[in-house]
Amino acid sequence: VQLQASGGGLVQAGASLRLSCAASGITLSQYNMAWFRQAPGKERAFVAALRWSGTTYFADSVKGRFTISRDDAKNTAHLEIISLKPEDTAVYYCAASSAGAITSDKYRYWGQGTQVTVSS
Repeated sequence: VQLQASGGGLVQAGASLRLSCAASGITLSQYNMAWFRQAPGKERAFVAALRWSGTTYFADSVKGRFTISRDDAKNTAHLEIISLKPEDTAVYYCAASSAGAITSDKYRYWGQGTQVTVSS
């Protein structure tokens, strides 16, 4: 199983980004998946989750700016971020698990992370 995160970069505050998480070895539509982020000097934190059924969950700090979705044809999940802020700077990780997890970090499979840096 492999989760390949991509789409990060260096952007200015107010910009938008779309992160992708391409899965191989599992069918994402049968898994719960999530995005977490780890800012410098901080612990990894939950950002957004998408149940296999389509239900979404977001951390309070990102509601209204982050959207999580899944492209079943491409077996890829996305995290779309608008109105980026410097405090969004972090390494973003995608994760997947066949059951449970949701907002906790008890996911079985993890991607390698993609860096998002937001300049003010």
